[in-house]
Amino acid sequence: MGVHTTVVFTDLFGSTGVFEALGNAKATQAITQVTNWIAKIVESHGGRVVKMLGDGVLALFDDNPSAIDAVVEMQRSHLRRMAQMPAANRLPIRIGVASGDVELVDGDCYGDAVNVAARLSDLSGPQQIWANSAALTGADEADGVRFRILGPISIRGRAEPCTVYQVEWQDDVASDFLTMQAELDPLLDASNKDALGGQIELTWKDTVKTFKSFELPIHIGRIRQVEFVINDPRVSRTHARIDWRNGSVMLVDVSSYGCWVRFSGGGSDLLLRREECVLHGRGEIALGSSFADPSAPTVGFSVS
Repeated sequence: MGVHTTVVFTDLFGSTGVFEALGNAKATQAITQVTNWIAKIVESHGGRVVKMLGDGVLALFDDNPSAIDAVVEMQRSHLRRMAQMPAANRLPIRIGVASGDVELVDGDCYGDAVNVAARLSDLSGPQQIWANSAALTGADEADGVRFRILGPISIRGRAEPCTVYQVEWQDDVASDFLTMQAELDPLLDASNKDALGGQIELTWKDTVKTFKSFELPIHIGRIRQVEFVINDPRVSRTHARIDWRNGSVMLVDVSSYGCWVRFSGGGSDLLLRREECVLHGRGEIALGSSFADPSAPTVGFSVS
């Protein structure tokens, strides 16, 4: 039977490292404690757990606001929970949310929304929430929650790219917990710093530079004092800044004439005028002139 619903897919980041650190029995116990706790949060917001998936949980909600409220509470509460745990037991959650039609068969569920939620969970980083645009209909940006567009993302098995947002939930968290999170980050998975930290590669003509997350922020502009120089009169002296925030690479326009962002895989261009967006995957940034101008100064980017 097909029903329209909101699918939440959670996954525990770094569970492989926990098994190596704790051994099978203790790791299984630590993972089960978190997934059972996630199930309780789901049910307290009116959702239904469809199944447990080892280190993941698949759940359904009747409406978007309940689903978004649940996943925000999940991340905020789990950040505090991790502060009380030994470093080896810390398992940050990554979450995908998608709204759409699903088929319910013998207690399980199938369909595009299930596939999208699972894929967004895989693509997101630790302590992140990624959602398709349909999952945010009717949900409010309130109590420190912000919906930050990531742009179009290609989802395996789908012909059309999916417009995706990151649900930022940390604006309303007390500053002492934000400090604590910064201390946690190196501990999440010491063997996989690229998955946590990541990097961005920028390319313009013959110039190629790579910046690690700990080297950000960096600036793009026309003056020699910036970290990535674009010698073109349409580029402002300091045109854009690239930040590392909440596990994401952010492009912040600080120019007079704006930036245009185009992601590989299709979708419409994003125009930023004193605005910002999350950079992911590969794409291009046109500075001071749109992609319609073939001579526009264009920087290629690759986030990994």
